[in-house]
Amino acid sequence: MPDPGTGPQPPPERGRPRIQACLNGARPLGFHPALPLAPEALAREAAACAAAGAVALHLHPRDAEGRETLRPDLVGAAVAAVRAASALPVSVSTGEWILRDDPARRAAVAGWGRLEDGVPDVASVNLEEADAPAVMRALGAAGIGVEAGLASREDADRFLALGIACRRVLVEIPDMPEDAALRLACRILDRLDEAGHPAERQLHGQEASVWPCFRLAMRRGLMGRLGLEDGEHLPDGTRAVDSAAILRAGMTLAANLTKG
Repeated sequence: MPDPGTGPQPPPERGRPRIQACLNGARPLGFHPALPLAPEALAREAAACAAAGAVALHLHPRDAEGRETLRPDLVGAAVAAVRAASALPVSVSTGEWILRDDPARRAAVAGWGRLEDGVPDVASVNLEEADAPAVMRALGAAGIGVEAGLASREDADRFLALGIACRRVLVEIPDMPEDAALRLACRILDRLDEAGHPAERQLHGQEASVWPCFRLAMRRGLMGRLGLEDGEHLPDGTRAVDSAAILRAGMTLAANLTKG
């Protein structure tokens, strides 16, 4: 497993966009016919997204009833299946809504590090959550990298003040009109640049913010993120058949931006 610490990231291959595929997120049952929940379905979609050009994966493991879970055995099963199918680094969520008990959440994270198979490469932590610093430290102790999720300038200030090692910073823009989404994204990115933080940046939006943020990420040479967790529509507004189709559209859009 890679070192979970921070540090400058290698430059992307020339002309090849870096896109993380987000396979399911917190989407409810029935959100989309292709929403993958069980390990087998996640593995199939992971393989399709890898073939479409994804360089990393993010997923929210589920239990037998389709509910999000942090339980180590279930997280390990999902991660192992996806990694075997795609050979890509795998990220999972630590969202506090999944397990509303801070000590139990940290204990679950510690359990991930003791898995024989299926240890996540990285896990995302939302800096707006009160227990975020403790969860980040628990991930580090388990040998799992941190993706620090920032949805505001205040999140960025808190993250920078903590000084905790981070594999990747996620600039996460909620569903909002394009102009507002881009202004918020630039405010957060500018704050990170002012501080000279060395971790790789990923920029992604949700719903109406997905494609404006993706275009900005590609223009700035940042990692993007696409998939059913963030939005189910293609750039032309039609509903995608699955996350892999969204990835393919993103790869085409990125190539056209590079040509321009």
